[in-house]
Amino acid sequence: MVTSTVIGGVDTHADTHTLAALDAQGRLLGTRSVPATAAGNRRALGWLSSHGQVDRVGVEGTGSYGAQLARYLTAQDVDVVEVDRADRKQRRQRGKSDPLDAEAAARAVLARTATTTPKTRTGPVESLRALKATKRAAMKAMVAARSALVQLVITAPHSVREQLHGLSGTTRVEACARLRPDRDRLHEPEQAVKLALRRTARRCLVLAEEIAEADADLDALVKHTAPGLLDHFGVGPDTASQLLIPLVTTPTASGPRPPSPHCAGSAHCPHPPDAPTATGSTAAVTGTPTKPSGGSSWSVSATTTGPRPTGPDAASRT
Repeated sequence: MVTSTVIGGVDTHADTHTLAALDAQGRLLGTRSVPATAAGNRRALGWLSSHGQVDRVGVEGTGSYGAQLARYLTAQDVDVVEVDRADRKQRRQRGKSDPLDAEAAARAVLARTATTTPKTRTGPVESLRALKATKRAAMKAMVAARSALVQLVITAPHSVREQLHGLSGTTRVEACARLRPDRDRLHEPEQAVKLALRRTARRCLVLAEEIAEADADLDALVKHTAPGLLDHFGVGPDTASQLLIPLVTTPTASGPRPPSPHCAGSAHCPHPPDAPTATGSTAAVTGTPTKPSGGSSWSVSATTTGPRPTGPDAASRT
């Protein structure tokens, strides 16, 4: 008995995912919605598998609502492809609905207009990404709080400004945090402004403590992920994490992927590019030599910051 090949497409949302299944010839086999939960992920794969052997699944939003589903499918040895949202022109022509978007995702995979492998979002580098994002949000809030503090000082009554005269930066923040407004006289602008300055300053101090803790966490995680990276001149936790975050591993194929079944036997059917392998920057950060990708060989050592040509035409490249 010959098992039919199934190409899947998923339109992802916060609460539900809509699936579409195509056969190798592009015929629509059906659509279905499942909850955006762990149980829903299992139901999604079970429903796709009920139509035949699942070849590839195109998932929209693998960096947001589709992250959990993409991670689950990858763990089940399903080839997941990242699919962009349909453009506005296409939506105007066909209309907007979840089943249509799911079908469009599947057809993009079948036609190989979508070939990107999503990031696995696992391991210590994903931990770095989460901590870095949290620190970035805290720093953004810190900038907003300090700007609000400066504006309050500029427009404060003269008596309050006199107390803060000549202070700036952290010294001014600490002085504002020590202000003691009279809560029984908040109807007076002087006391209300003191209270506003104290609250804003204390928010700055809390955020500064959170940022310092984030730096310590990033430092420990970088040392765990890439020992020795912080020993390089000018490389701190921020720079090191910024170098490591783009290196979130993606599944790599052992060789070129076979052509799609719908164009088998066609001399004009293009072969998709091989899955990306580690780059020179990966080796520079982790100290792991990389495998040549073809053509002239490129060798990378743990002490270099980029690839160095070593092939017969190396002289012409330098």
